[in-house]
Amino acid sequence: MSGAQKYIQRDLHCTDGQIEILVGILNLYSLVGSAAAGRTSDWIGRRYTIVLAGAIFFIGAILMGFATNYAFLMVGRFVAGINVGYALMIAPVYTAEVSPASARGFLTSFADLFINAGILLGYVSNYAFSKLPTHLGWRFMLGFGAIPSILLALGVLGMPESPRWLVMQGRLADAKNVLDKTSDSLEESKLRLADIKEVVGIPLECNDDIIKVLNRSHGEGVWKELLIHPTPTVRHILLATVIIHFFQQASGIDAVVLYSPRIFEKAGIVKDTPQLLATIAVGFVKTTVILVATFLIDKVGRRPLLLTSIAGMSVSLMSLGFALTIIDHSNHNITWAIVLCIVMVLSYVAFFSIGMGPVTWVYSSEIFPLRLRAQGCSMGVAINRVVSGAVSMTFLSLYKAITIGGAFFFYTCVAVVGFVFLYILLPETQGKNLEEVEQVFGTFFRWRSRQTELNSKKEVSQN
Repeated sequence: MSGAQKYIQRDLHCTDGQIEILVGILNLYSLVGSAAAGRTSDWIGRRYTIVLAGAIFFIGAILMGFATNYAFLMVGRFVAGINVGYALMIAPVYTAEVSPASARGFLTSFADLFINAGILLGYVSNYAFSKLPTHLGWRFMLGFGAIPSILLALGVLGMPESPRWLVMQGRLADAKNVLDKTSDSLEESKLRLADIKEVVGIPLECNDDIIKVLNRSHGEGVWKELLIHPTPTVRHILLATVIIHFFQQASGIDAVVLYSPRIFEKAGIVKDTPQLLATIAVGFVKTTVILVATFLIDKVGRRPLLLTSIAGMSVSLMSLGFALTIIDHSNHNITWAIVLCIVMVLSYVAFFSIGMGPVTWVYSSEIFPLRLRAQGCSMGVAINRVVSGAVSMTFLSLYKAITIGGAFFFYTCVAVVGFVFLYILLPETQGKNLEEVEQVFGTFFRWRSRQTELNSKKEVSQN
């Protein structure tokens, strides 16, 4: 949509307000998918939920590609938005539940890596299809998304089901088989299975292939435990999820990714082709740095990457706002300011991609207890999409009201506040089993003391 929007505006004669809504409404539509994804994945399993998401997006991409007017295009965006909600919730949950603790961060961050690889391909396709007549180019740009959705639906059929979901359904033999294949050792597989059985309420000595789980989970009662009567641990986990998802989006990433051609135009790059090429550079940097982050996340830890990321984003946003303000108040092109704009946009997406981008999804998918994980993650996705929609649907209006430089100064302030909250309230989860992670939550501002206590107990038990 980043490159397609200007051609849609020319072909369908849309106003800036209509374009804002078209670009950002996908995130609000995705609330339907994220609300349904938790219950769906508890009902039919994580794997088939991914297949369903691929099928939904195929339909959405086809509808957008064949849209004949603005209303038709909005219908396609609605269908595609449902898939976004499903996919953003289920991909990290599935990966976290299949992965061993030693590689969970690395593997879970792959979801964000390939989302950004898709964004980069979208930028490249925008450039390629921009050579077509206006009424065809944007339709190919949007319809092209149908191809990877088919590959997703077919590819996931060859993957195993989540062992945690299998245990929740009483399929212990199937779960053991998956754990044996996805653990670093058979001993770890046994420990993971024992941990899951304990959480689900199955006696540890029970080794039948299939058993009847009295409280088989399809999500019943979970919302009450999450929202109405949460324990201090669950309340802390919810707060951490809200904070990390809110500030990931409120710090302006969608304003940069979706409106980068407009930003470059304001910076003084006025021709279509250079704008699209500069946008491809944004996608390339974003994807490359996320690839680096996937190798660091289990070695460096979640907190160092998050804090480095949002600190760097704050500096980049402030510098970008400064450069755009200088350009906005000048009657001629200022080369150093134009270069600074480009460098700061690339710097911003690089810092975002080293931490706030991939770590948000890893972190929120690993901190919820098993019984609450699907619905808890869907809440995180809902918050993420609401804030994303608010940012993408107000950016044009915001910069017209307070100037484009002022808009980025506003995002700078948000990022600084985000740094404070992340530093104070988010414990480290690196290297912990999913069943151990929740033990460091529940003390809010005093989580460091709790972590020290747990480490002391672990040392005593090992000695």
